[in-house]
Amino acid sequence: MILDDSFNFSVNTGKRTTFDAIVVGSGISGGWAAKELCDHGLHTLVLERGRNVEHVKDYPTAMLNTWEFKHLQQLPLKTLEENPLISQAAGYGEDTEHFFIKDADHPYIQEKPFNWVRGYQVGGKSLIWGRACPRWSPFEFTSPARLGYGMEWPIHYSDVAPWYAHVEKFIGVCGNKDGIETMPDGEFLPPFDFSCVEESMQSKIKAKYKNRYMIQGRWAHVTQPTALHQQQGRAFCQARNKCMRGCPFGGYFSSNSCTLPWASKTGKLTVRPHSVVHSIIYDEQKQKAIGVRVIDSISKEMTEFYAKIIFMNASALNSTLILMNSTSKRFPNGLGNDSGTLGKYVGFHNYRGTISGDIEGFEDKYTFGNNPSECMVPNFRNIHQQDTDFVGGYMAFMGASRSRGVHTEAEFGADLKNAMTQPGPWSTYIYMQGETILKESNHVYLSKTEKDQWGIPLLVTSVDYDDNDEKMMKDFLVQGSEMLEVAGAKNIEASDRKWSPGLDIHEMGGCRMGADPKTSMLNKWNQLHACKNVFVTDGACMTSTGIQSPSIFYMALTARAVSHAVKELKRGNL
Repeated sequence: MILDDSFNFSVNTGKRTTFDAIVVGSGISGGWAAKELCDHGLHTLVLERGRNVEHVKDYPTAMLNTWEFKHLQQLPLKTLEENPLISQAAGYGEDTEHFFIKDADHPYIQEKPFNWVRGYQVGGKSLIWGRACPRWSPFEFTSPARLGYGMEWPIHYSDVAPWYAHVEKFIGVCGNKDGIETMPDGEFLPPFDFSCVEESMQSKIKAKYKNRYMIQGRWAHVTQPTALHQQQGRAFCQARNKCMRGCPFGGYFSSNSCTLPWASKTGKLTVRPHSVVHSIIYDEQKQKAIGVRVIDSISKEMTEFYAKIIFMNASALNSTLILMNSTSKRFPNGLGNDSGTLGKYVGFHNYRGTISGDIEGFEDKYTFGNNPSECMVPNFRNIHQQDTDFVGGYMAFMGASRSRGVHTEAEFGADLKNAMTQPGPWSTYIYMQGETILKESNHVYLSKTEKDQWGIPLLVTSVDYDDNDEKMMKDFLVQGSEMLEVAGAKNIEASDRKWSPGLDIHEMGGCRMGADPKTSMLNKWNQLHACKNVFVTDGACMTSTGIQSPSIFYMALTARAVSHAVKELKRGNL
């Protein structure tokens, strides 16, 4: 298989300022917008506020061993002191810190504790995402309105299902077809095998429960490349589990290894890094958006770029920030904000509950490779009706591993060395990913006094947990502990991680979809109700948070929205 290490983006020189389409952001959804727009023949400009990152070339730590790092992959005290927020993020370390934004690089104001995790570079957070790709179930679209804790979605599972398939086939998602109603099957490559302990745990859980399942994870990894993946220049996942360093094999999906190179091959793609989008330009006479204002992050010069359609994919809070900063006579409170809901109904996923335990036996067995995926437990709460004292549901991630190093009293010398070469005991874990309620009180807004280094108002976050989140977490700690005990675990310990919102890295809402323009920002095609040639298809568009990991949902919504946008362009409606 060929690894494409020669790929380079067409970087805009400033000579051309007019395109068919502009995409703001180059991450998971922005890459998909670019790929689909270019496939349809549209000259597309992708604006990225961060630096350029080329696939393979710009993964400096991808092939390093632990002992080759200055601090053996540990973060020095100075780094921790200078970055108290980002240093808490999953995956942040000496081997990956170059793909995360340092705390001082782009400040924001917290009215309540909120950890905003960002990756500003071409590829965005697609380089450092968790890669879990379960589909939403039909219940996640209907439960908020049906059970009375949210607004009705303007779309349903059947509207998105073919786009899920479209995305799965292209990016490569491994998994098993399990036939579970709360986690629909998809177009899967072969899954990663259970370990011997996980296989035993799954069997015991299946024997005990009628509606609880431990399944192989659905993960964005190419376990068995198809002809399509070979055309992309991607090889199969090597099970190194060093994904967040950037994968030179293209084994997992990222914009850099997959969608952006594909778009580039059409000859229609231009990527402009170091481009901080200030606002969207609205034409009062034409009654539509005509382009964007961009500040060069290095020179601080402002440039305007023009296009027929604009896709907002800067991530939920940044897309919301840009829309709020896009004021005009027609939209004094932010582009498209007739409903007054822009910046409101912000949510996240509840990850606070975590449980661990020990597994006895299996001492003659070990694991092979470093499995980059985890097992999943689909939601079993409040499905057909509410059956708990909280609303919404939760899924869980689960697994087992074996440590190295048996117990010894030796503190140094040959005895310690010999002990460390022997396999230690098996252990297991389970942690939650819970739905949260999108509430008007959970919101963001622009500071009236504080601005960033480019003169753009700082974002103010006011987002918090509520009583429903507490009840859900307590239920998980009880039910998860019971499941581990059923699975054979001993010495079970359950705890509340007390994470601030945001550390889940699943911020959602701020520009939600809905059928009624009076209560929402976007229609069923992810178009602004009041400005039809602007589409928002990243996490800002979410009507509710759902239970499953959202990234593949954003990709599916983006591909669906591009298809609609192209048809409307051809009809002359945009």
